[in-house]
Parts: sequence; structure tokens; C-alpha cells
Amino acid sequence: MGVALEIVDEIGTDAFSMRLLADRLGSGTATLYRHLAGKDELMFHVVDRILGEVDIDIGADALGSTTWQQATARGAGALYEVLKNHPNALPLLVSEVPVGPNALINRERSMAVLLACGFPLDLAARAYTAVAHYVVGFALQQHAPGAPQPKDAARLRDFYRALDAKTHPATVAAADALTSVPLDEEFRFGLQLVLDGIERRRA
Repeated sequence: MGVALEIVDEIGTDAFSMRLLADRLGSGTATLYRHLAGKDELMFHVVDRILGEVDIDIGADALGSTTWQQATARGAGALYEVLKNHPNALPLLVSEVPVGPNALINRERSMAVLLACGFPLDLAARAYTAVAHYVVGFALQQHAPGAPQPKDAARLRDFYRALDAKTHPATVAAADALTSVPLDEEFRFGLQLVLDGIERRRA
């Protein structure tokens, strides 16, 4: 799966083909099809290979003095860092729920942390899903092919500044704040809002 992931990282999923993979491996497509049903099955394994890079270093058995928020934030941050490294593969994360071996391990560890911290089962499931959706959604919007670049932020800022202050006073006033926050800082801020909301719901 490593070679397939390398190709996806280089050219994306749309341009990927089994023929290209076979050529890179010095093999033939017939050989690949003896092991895989097709591209969709291969992409399933590529997604799980990516999720295998996520280092969730806090499990329920090693919480110690770490709060559920700290442990969850570290896991979410680790996932985000991995997804940033594979922008061309991000569209695969929305095609179906990952259920490969690595995905299941990550989900299990994340859920176990919440349960060990006293979350009811239903809230733990919803909290896990909300955090995962936030991380994947943020990565998709900000890092997938075609996502805004730093130069786009400057143009957007100038556009906001040039709006009619009588009809859009808040947007004009916040033009810099809306376009100048570094992505990593924006990610952490949004994640903390999600975690704070879950904590209030738990309370």
C-alpha cells in the first residue's frame, strides 16, 4: 500500500489508476486484480495506511492526570497533522466511514478514553464523532486540492475592506481578524470550542 499512497500523494485520486500502480511496481494489472477487486478496494487500504500514521499516545489505561479534553485534543491534533501531510488523499475521507484495522484501533482508543472519564456510552459516541468530523472537515476545507492559499487570504482581506461599511460594517471592521489567523491556531481554537461544548453537555 505504500507505493499506492505515494502515487496518491503525487497526483491525487482522480488521476490514479491500477495501470499506473502496476507500472510503478514493475508488474501487470492482472497480477493486481488477483489480490484486489479494483481501485475502490485499494483506496480503502490507502486510507487505512494513512490512519496508521496517527499516533494516539494517550489510552484509557494511561490517562493519569490527563483530562479527557487534553487526551482528545492530542489525538485530534495527531490526526490533523497526518491529514495535512496527505492533502491529495483527503477526498477519500468523505467517500465512506473508515473501518480498516488502523481506523478501528484509533476509534477504539479514542472512545475508551471518553468512557474511562465517565462519559455515558451515547455521549461518548457522539463526542467522538463530532471531534472526528471537525478534524476531517477542517483538513478538507483548508488543505485538500484547490483549498485557499495564503495569497488568497490577502485578496479576501482587501475585498472585505473594500465593502460598503454602511451595509457590511461588521465584515469591514473584522477584515483583518477574518483573514489573518494562522491555520494551526484557527484549528486549535475551533477544536477547543467543540471540546468545551461537549464538556458543557456532559455536565
